[in-house]
Amino acid sequence: MPLDEDVVASIYRDHGAALRRFVLSASHDPQLAEDVVQETVLRVWQHTPEITGSLRSYLYRTARNIMIDNYRRARRRPAETLESGLAEPAAVPEKVDELLNRVLVEEALLRLSKEHRDVLVALHYRRFTVNEAAVQLNIPSGTVKSRAYYAVRALRTILDEMGVER
Repeated sequence: MPLDEDVVASIYRDHGAALRRFVLSASHDPQLAEDVVQETVLRVWQHTPEITGSLRSYLYRTARNIMIDNYRRARRRPAETLESGLAEPAAVPEKVDELLNRVLVEEALLRLSKEHRDVLVALHYRRFTVNEAAVQLNIPSGTVKSRAYYAVRALRTILDEMGVER
């Protein structure tokens, strides 16, 4: 039994903007992002899945799968030519999975508390040592270690909710 149209409208209203940002960060094409978001909501409406976890994580996973399907479909088709006869350059990067995973991690980082995010960024992205991060963040090194531990645990939980498999 398909979902009621009001439920679908509420899904689109509540999750459409986040899905659009997610797809835009991977494709940088607003029209493609809108198409993927609409296809995602359409699939949810048509299939009425039994969602056991978070609806948003299911939507992210579905959008990710649609982007991968579109990428694979485009790879199978011969290159379209421009009027000048030159092949159009591929708009989708070669490492789609890597890019999508990076987008998912960025989205998950935004859900962390500022303190946890600052510690993870300092240690893992800026490659600071614990002592350097402590000086930079103006907190004791023991606090850096503790926050890093709890931040990684929270990040794992968030990624699990988003449907990211290890």
